[in-house]
Amino acid sequence: MKKLINDVSQVVPDMLNGLVALNPHLALLQGKTIVVRADAAQAAARGEVALISGGGAGHEPAHGGYVGAGMLSAAVSGEVFTSPSTDAVLDAIRAVAGPAGVLLIVKNYTGDRLNFGLAAEIARAEGIPVEMVIVADDVALSAHGQHAGRRGLAGTVLVHKIAGAAAVQGAPLAAVAQVARDVIAALATMGVALTPCTVPAAGKPGFTLADNEIEWGLGIHGEPGIERGALVPADAIVARLLQQIAGDLKLQRGDRVALLVNNLGGTPASELDIVADAALRDLRARGVEVERAWAGTFLSALDMAGISLTVVRVDDQLLSLLDAPALTSAWPTLGGHLAKTPVKPAPAAPHAKRSDRMSADARLRRVIEAVCACLTGAEAVLTDMDQRVGDGDLGISMARAAQGIRDEIDEWPAETDPAAVLRAMSATIRRVVGGTSGPLYAILLMRAAATLDSVKTHDARAWSAAFSAAVEGVSELGGAHPGDRTMIDALHPAAQALQAALDGGKNEEAAINAAVEAAVQGAAQTASMTPRRGRSSYLGDRALGFADPGAHAVGLWLAAVRDALAASR
Repeated sequence: MKKLINDVSQVVPDMLNGLVALNPHLALLQGKTIVVRADAAQAAARGEVALISGGGAGHEPAHGGYVGAGMLSAAVSGEVFTSPSTDAVLDAIRAVAGPAGVLLIVKNYTGDRLNFGLAAEIARAEGIPVEMVIVADDVALSAHGQHAGRRGLAGTVLVHKIAGAAAVQGAPLAAVAQVARDVIAALATMGVALTPCTVPAAGKPGFTLADNEIEWGLGIHGEPGIERGALVPADAIVARLLQQIAGDLKLQRGDRVALLVNNLGGTPASELDIVADAALRDLRARGVEVERAWAGTFLSALDMAGISLTVVRVDDQLLSLLDAPALTSAWPTLGGHLAKTPVKPAPAAPHAKRSDRMSADARLRRVIEAVCACLTGAEAVLTDMDQRVGDGDLGISMARAAQGIRDEIDEWPAETDPAAVLRAMSATIRRVVGGTSGPLYAILLMRAAATLDSVKTHDARAWSAAFSAAVEGVSELGGAHPGDRTMIDALHPAAQALQAALDGGKNEEAAINAAVEAAVQGAAQTASMTPRRGRSSYLGDRALGFADPGAHAVGLWLAAVRDALAASR
């Protein structure tokens, strides 16, 4: 792997430092990977609705490149191809929100929906008006297939532009959100790749393509597309993409549209121009009037060679919003003014005061530390498993969670209040882990804590009930059920086995051993399941033969819990 980077772990901070240094209208929240408008407070005071978007890094210039007057108020960046954490989104909301409220513009990926959605709920509870819209413009995927739904692609940038212009005009939150939804309903995007991309942390491409192969209908995280085929001329590629797009939008002769030709990262400008020419000719031949058109790098997939085409149906109102000025790094290009890299303090989250802290020799602490050691040791295995069926970030996320727990456990409540300990662990995980894993494990711990709060004794039956409630919470938030090939396929049988063993009169040791065996068996069975949730759902039958890494991780940490409990008896 050859990359112009310093340290894999510092790719995102280094990148954002450079972006902000070159734009005097931007600032970074101190210690955060959040880009904000330098004049966000003034815009909020004028009554403008704040717009926030974001997601995993690797899509540059999205999303930080669209922060500025006329577009976004803030952009929240996760690690490469990993959704930012719930707390990172919350920090952004608190930093730019004014009386007019905040609109979250979210691409339709599970991790983004979970983290932005949970942040919106928390912000509303704090009294901040928040609405959220989901961009799902990928027409390569059926809206009703056995997968996580149509993905959000480059059309998201047009939502930023149009909704941002409406906000500048003083439209209220409900109206700005409705404009965004109208644009989303009029959007369609499809892409094609000539090469895979290489995630810096993985160090190798996510898939391989022969010299004469291309991948149709892929997403923007390095995941394979819906079909692999032979390389054909640009005109034929454009014709197929636009045929799918036109069918989805039901374009008719005389319709007015705007066109976005997007570079997925590694496509030369000359090839973009060839594609743009082909697309304009194709649309005109259909009798469609192209009112506006752009070609460039708007929302990429790191160094992937390939393009996507986005078409949006427009009218006079949408055209006026597209034409409105926007002072951002990526739309349009700024001059060469240099900034002094201003840094604003990040808003502090409220913290409860505690007098009792977790003791060094607490049994609960030893169990938690055993789980952390297990997850750290399994990083390479989980990464390898996730690269086969996902985006390769699970091992990194689990190791990051373990390190975050080690860093903060000394400040957690005493083990005499296990519910408070679980809530503290939930807060740590949601703060340090983005993607899908962070919010799912956070809700697991929160639901378990709520159950423990409702009982007076914390015996094996109480923990079993808490575990069952926790599994139900993960299923509700993530939308997964047994058989969908997710971590639920290990959690659900484990919870059932634990309760059944206790009901059958078995002791704590035998019951948790039954839970571990059920989790391991459930994880192994996912290898024969067709995925219906998460990133693996985009692979379909190509995931068969490989166990789900999230389910495998459940078996690992449950075994660590069992062994730690046995050692402490």
